[in-house]
Amino acid sequence: MLPQYERLSDGDAGDTTGGGGLRRSNVRVRFGKLAVATVMLPVAGFLFCVIWSLLYNFEQANATHCLVYNFLPSLSAAIGNYQPQRFVWQFSVLFHAPFRYAIAFLYKNHHLTLLGRKHRKEWAYLACILNIVELSSLVGLSLWTSSNNYEIHKFCFSAFVICSILYMQLVVLINRLTRAEEMLTLAERKSLRCKRRILVANVASILFAVYFFVRHNNNCEPGIYSLFALSEYVFVYTNIGFHMTAYWDFINANVYFHWRTGIHFSSV
Repeated sequence: MLPQYERLSDGDAGDTTGGGGLRRSNVRVRFGKLAVATVMLPVAGFLFCVIWSLLYNFEQANATHCLVYNFLPSLSAAIGNYQPQRFVWQFSVLFHAPFRYAIAFLYKNHHLTLLGRKHRKEWAYLACILNIVELSSLVGLSLWTSSNNYEIHKFCFSAFVICSILYMQLVVLINRLTRAEEMLTLAERKSLRCKRRILVANVASILFAVYFFVRHNNNCEPGIYSLFALSEYVFVYTNIGFHMTAYWDFINANVYFHWRTGIHFSSV
């Protein structure tokens, strides 16, 4: 469902202009609705790429150096080797990236508040850096595909995987050190539990991916490369799911778009 927009006058937002009471306007969007709309871009984009590759590029997308049968294309083949999949994936990633960058800084302030004076605030800055590098690597591996620049794609993919896992672990650690579960709201408790479970599934998926990739290269068994691809799919969707927990972390927040001052977040 698309976000519902509510136009607010600057007087309502605490900012008025002169000139006989003339008021300019803000646009307010519920954070949760905007988060859902944003995250659906890569979810739907990736699903489209896989389905289209299976329907129209099955033989090419599933081909490997072993020349054995496979039934699922790898992540790189699905999103980057063919059109219109490449365009759809690049559009979905680039279009949702600005909001993700804004959320990274929102989380930085959130983590600084949680850490307070009792814990090292450097963790909040480190988490923010990991989040930004992760997103930048996703943008990079989407723009430089394995077919047109393999070395850059491989570097970006490796950075994406490493920073993604480290970021998830650090966020879970920050929450565990600073928050007692019995003091959390229902939404906060749900967010923290989902983060923990998704982290386990995410790490497991990348371990399975490594296992199936090595086994495929060593033995060239039919279907094993597709199991590697399936592990990649789980990694992608658990990564998206982890970031989607922002819906509960900022469930009461609003996003304000102002013609002059840009984007602002508010819990009011």
